[in-house]
Amino acid sequence: MEEKPKVVVSRTRQSRQTGRDFSFAQPVETGFGNHVDSYRSRALQTFKRLPIPTINDEAWRRTDIHAMPAESFVFPRPGAHLDLPPVPEDLLKPLVSDQHGGQIVMVPGEVTIELDDKLKQKGVVFTDLRTAFSNHPGIVEKILGETVNMEEGKFAALAGAYAQNGVLLYVPKNITIEEPFHSVLWGPGVGLAHVSHLLVWIDDGSSATFVHESASPNENGHTLHAGIVEIKVGRRANLKFVELQSWGKHVWNFSHERARVERDGNLDWIFGAVGSRLTKNFSELDLAGEGASGKMSGFYFTDGSQHLDHDTQQNHLAPHTTSDLLFKGALKGKSRSVWQGMIYVAPGAQKTDGYQANRNLVLSEAARADSIPGLEILADDVRCTHGATVGRLEQEPMFYLESRGIPPKEAERILVEGFFDPIMQRIPFDGVRERFQQAILSKTE
Repeated sequence: MEEKPKVVVSRTRQSRQTGRDFSFAQPVETGFGNHVDSYRSRALQTFKRLPIPTINDEAWRRTDIHAMPAESFVFPRPGAHLDLPPVPEDLLKPLVSDQHGGQIVMVPGEVTIELDDKLKQKGVVFTDLRTAFSNHPGIVEKILGETVNMEEGKFAALAGAYAQNGVLLYVPKNITIEEPFHSVLWGPGVGLAHVSHLLVWIDDGSSATFVHESASPNENGHTLHAGIVEIKVGRRANLKFVELQSWGKHVWNFSHERARVERDGNLDWIFGAVGSRLTKNFSELDLAGEGASGKMSGFYFTDGSQHLDHDTQQNHLAPHTTSDLLFKGALKGKSRSVWQGMIYVAPGAQKTDGYQANRNLVLSEAARADSIPGLEILADDVRCTHGATVGRLEQEPMFYLESRGIPPKEAERILVEGFFDPIMQRIPFDGVRERFQQAILSKTE
C-alpha cells in the first residue's frame, strides 16, 4: 500500500514585528553528514528570520515574554568545567520499575549513557544526540524534522539549529521492551541557554516505555530552555511516554512536541509540570493511520508567580482514529495557567472519536486559569466532545473535614489530591504517581 503523504497541522501564526533578539555568537555545529547539516543550516536561517513572538500572535495572546532577557543568554561550552549543582539522586531513580533498560543523564558539557547489552543485541538504539548524528545517520534521516516543522516558531528553529543535548531512542520492528528507558536533562546555571532535541521512533509492531525528566534547582536570575520532541509510533506499535518538568522558578521554558501514530498504533502520553518561571508548550498528536489511537494526560500545579501555557492539538488525519485528552491543574499564589486545546478532524476521517477536557482548581484569590477548548471538524460521521471548568474548593467538604478535627492545610491537601485522582488513575506507573503526589505535598505545605 502506498504510504500517505505527511500532513502537518498547525495553528501558530508568526509575528511580523521586529525588535530585540537573541545574540548567540556560536556557530551551528555541523560535520555530521548532509541530512543533519542541511537541517541545522535551514533551522539557523529560520531562527534568524523569525522574530521573538509577542502577544500580537494568536497562540501567544495570553503569554507575554517581553520581560525575558533574550540577549543575555549564552550556551554552555562543550567540555567546559562548570561549578554547578550536581544531579539530585532522586532524579536518577527508576520511576517505572526497579531497574532501567537504559538511562541517559545530560548535564551542561557532559552526558552519560547506560544501555542493557541484551537490548543492544536486539538492535535497540538509545544514545545521545551527537552520537546519534555521527553513528546512526540512517535512523536520524527518517525522523529528524519529520514531525516538528522548524517554521512553527522561533523556539522550534532555535532548538533545531542549536540543540546541544538530546536523545535518540529507536526500537526495531516487532520487539517488546519491558524495562523502561529513562533520560534526565539537568539544567543548572544562571544566564545559560539549555537546548534539547528528543527523537523517538518505535518501529512497526514494537512496544516500549520512555520517561524523560527536565529539572534544575531554583536560582536567582534567568535561564532558558528550548526543546523539540519528535515521536514516531509505527504500525501496530505501542509507546508509553512520560514527561516530567520541574525546572527552577527562574527558567523560561519553551517546547514544540509532536507525535505521529501510524495504522493501529497507540500512544499513551503523560505530562507533568510543576516548575519554571514561564512555560509555553505546544504538544500535538497526529493520528495518521487508520485505527490509530492516542491518550494525552496532563498534570500541572503552579504557585507564586508561575505561568504555564499548554497548547494541545489532536489531529485526526485518518478514519477510525481515537483520541482522549484530560488535563488537570491546580493554582496557588498569583500564578496563572493557560490551556488551549483543539480537536481537528480532516476531510475523510470518518468514524473519528475525539475527547478533550481541562479541569482547573483555583486555590487563591489572585490565581487565574484560562481554558479554551476547540473543535474543527471537516468530516460528517464523527463523535467529538470537549469541556472545560475553572472552580474553587467547595466549602462544604472543607467544613466537613475541619469538623472532624483535620487542620485547614491538611484538609486542603486531601481535597486537592482527590481533585487530581482521575489523572493519577490514568498513570500505570507507581513511581510516576508517587512523584506527582510528592509535588502536590510540596505545593500544599
